[in-house]
Amino acid sequence: MSPIYLIDDQPIANFITRKLLEIEGHKENIQDFTNPLDAFKTVEQEKDNALIFLDLNMPEMTGWEFLEEMRQKSIEHRVIILTSSTSELDHQKALDYPCVLEYVVKPLNKQKFGLLSSYLKRGS
Repeated sequence: MSPIYLIDDQPIANFITRKLLEIEGHKENIQDFTNPLDAFKTVEQEKDNALIFLDLNMPEMTGWEFLEEMRQKSIEHRVIILTSSTSELDHQKALDYPCVLEYVVKPLNKQKFGLLSSYLKRGS
């Protein structure tokens, strides 16, 4: 199974995403980070096609900066934006990054998560 990275400065957001993943049978190969700089160091070293759940509004390194670093270093992991931003401008900007599969507004719930299940199957 491909690695899954949860990157959000709010531990509760990572907890909820992890629980939803576990309910769907994805219990292994999940790492969560509350510090995007630490996350980037790990993601940068990852050789497998990882799936990343990425928040946009974080201190130290925003999700936008994270995506830009991925672009500059030609890192091609798949990304699902998981954010509290309901801005249509943010949504459109996210889709400018080829690695971004979806833009999901928090809170993540079982219904929204169900829409993402095809991305989880694709990477396993």
